[in-house]
Amino acid sequence: MIRRTIFSLFTLVCLSLSLPIIAQTAAGKTSAKKDERPSPPMIAENTIGNLTVTIKYNSPGVKGRTIWGELVPYNKVWRTGANEATTFEVSRDSKIEGNGLFAGKYTLFTIPGETEWTVIINQVSDQWGAYKYDESKDVFRFKVKPQRGEFKERLEFNVSEKGRVTMAWENIVIGFDIL
Repeated sequence: MIRRTIFSLFTLVCLSLSLPIIAQTAAGKTSAKKDERPSPPMIAENTIGNLTVTIKYNSPGVKGRTIWGELVPYNKVWRTGANEATTFEVSRDSKIEGNGLFAGKYTLFTIPGETEWTVIINQVSDQWGAYKYDESKDVFRFKVKPQRGEFKERLEFNVSEKGRVTMAWENIVIGFDIL
């Protein structure tokens, strides 16, 4: 019995000492692979007063393709980037286009359209693409009008100091205000 207890304690000590090394190695490998992706991970972040807005996304390139209506179909839920779904995090309770949003991390989906887009804030923040998107988990949706903008080879989010969030890719820009 004593021998079994000592062996168990020894095993626990060895495991606890090796876990940080295993975690660092795994994190390093994951991070390197993500940085090598054709659609690299990006972060758009800014502080507006005492509100910090952080958007984490993967930035696909145009690469000579037709984006709107082909690569990204109209009238279908889109992860608003590549790979993992885009996350949208706010450090305190806020409002987006009049809709209340509690502090926390969410997924930002969109439904692109030729003349109008739907922006979706979804409560499930850890998703790959939009494959398991569940409308019942939406916090809220709102409409925006796409604008023509200067050509952007890579998808790009921006959060201004005045609380304007924009997404630009190819020659389309959408935006909304947060306070």
